[in-house]
Amino acid sequence: MFIPYTLVRYSNPWPYFVRSTYDIQPKPLTFVLIHGSWADTSFWDEIAAELRQLGHTVYVPEYAGHGADPNKAVTHAMITKSVVDYIVSHNLHNIVLVGHSFGGTVVQKVAEQIPDRIRRMVFWNAFVLKDGESLADEFPPAGREMFIQLRKSSPDDTIRLPFPVFRENFANTASFEFASHMYHNLPTEPAAPLFERLDLKKFYTLTTPRSYVNLTEDTAIPPQADSAYGWHPHMSIRLGLFRYIQGVGDHFSTAKTDPRSVAFRIYEAARD
Repeated sequence: MFIPYTLVRYSNPWPYFVRSTYDIQPKPLTFVLIHGSWADTSFWDEIAAELRQLGHTVYVPEYAGHGADPNKAVTHAMITKSVVDYIVSHNLHNIVLVGHSFGGTVVQKVAEQIPDRIRRMVFWNAFVLKDGESLADEFPPAGREMFIQLRKSSPDDTIRLPFPVFRENFANTASFEFASHMYHNLPTEPAAPLFERLDLKKFYTLTTPRSYVNLTEDTAIPPQADSAYGWHPHMSIRLGLFRYIQGVGDHFSTAKTDPRSVAFRIYEAARD
């Protein structure tokens, strides 16, 4: 018997689901969400709430040099240790480890240390570095030089994003008023981890399933015609075999203006 598929909108479990007349419920998952630069755990508040409302378990660890931590003299290894310690101390297993932006590099290093606890890695417009590479190596030349100069002018080795950069590359789909509001609350970012070259040899031996979520209006790393920079396929293809999920939105403001859509894309990336 042929069972037609129809587009239905409903509040539980997911909007935008294409489903049959069979009552298929999403399997509850355990998410660990890792934020990126110029952010803290509050970046995830609305997305985490959407995932929890739909029956998933969500953890949002803060890491060294961010949030309430006053020490900005941190290393990438210290950041990674914060997340590993959080996962181990909470006795978490079978997790979906999600990294946004800089958080992708944290996912890479955390996965090296506790691969047996990770069900799947999800990179959301996130950096996927090559072995021996730094995040700064992935900036186009003009952007890299800008960050070098901002770092040199900083009294505490942190970087504050200039508003025009934030508005045009991080919150490009937001209204000017909302972008300005977000920028007012933006912290400075420890510079050193952005320039550290990471040993990722072990990461590239892992067989942990992985996914890449790409919001197509995200220009935090402006794409180039020759694909020398940008998120997809420049970063994503480094994952080898991976699931690709595409959505609409920018790098920063969409997490606040359309968290349900982002949560849905993350779930699509994470489910079996």
